[in-house]
Amino acid sequence: MTTDTEISRTRDGYNAIADRYTEHFGDRADLESGALGRAMLAAFAERATKPGAGPVADIGCGPGLITQLLHELGVDAFGIDLTPRMVQLASAAYPHLAFTEGTMTDLDLADGSLGGAVAWYSVIHTPPPLLPRVFSEFHRVLTPGAPLLLAFQVGDEPLRLTEAFGEKVDLLFRRLTPERVTGLLVGAGLTPEAHLVREPYENERTRQAYVLARKEAPKTSSGKSDD
Repeated sequence: MTTDTEISRTRDGYNAIADRYTEHFGDRADLESGALGRAMLAAFAERATKPGAGPVADIGCGPGLITQLLHELGVDAFGIDLTPRMVQLASAAYPHLAFTEGTMTDLDLADGSLGGAVAWYSVIHTPPPLLPRVFSEFHRVLTPGAPLLLAFQVGDEPLRLTEAFGEKVDLLFRRLTPERVTGLLVGAGLTPEAHLVREPYENERTRQAYVLARKEAPKTSSGKSDD
């Protein structure tokens, strides 16, 4: 399967299940049960709300729950998603926020325009050959000193779903390791700050990981970062 075909199948799959997915996973209670994930989002928000910080993109925003939470944390957040129906649902649920279609492999954003970026369980559908390109895109659109937060399932074996919520789909969930992700981030010019791995909750199959990184600010004449 070519990478373009896999991206198209991901878009089509989520388009088919968007309404049921939102009913099942768009519940605020699900997020509020995950204290560790919320803590990482709060740490990200603290870095992304410094004076003069630009807007923050929730890349792969789905139904917009994380975008809304970032907004509540004081972040100037907007959402980007591959799936047209997800964008419609997010816009209807949170009309005070902006949502648009887009792909993380080719973000329609200017260089250095973001004060931060979040990819919350969205890089898991990226074909491995494209991960360096995706992280390079994140680096390109971030302003120097801006944070990046990733969330993903931990593991080495992918999971393929051919049915979800009563619909036929072809969705490939690529599990990752923090070591591989941090290595790719470094390769893209991003500096990992912290990572957290937690054990699975009752309804989860694998451990879950969060990685917080940043785009380095340029050095001053004294050799210190200008951030």
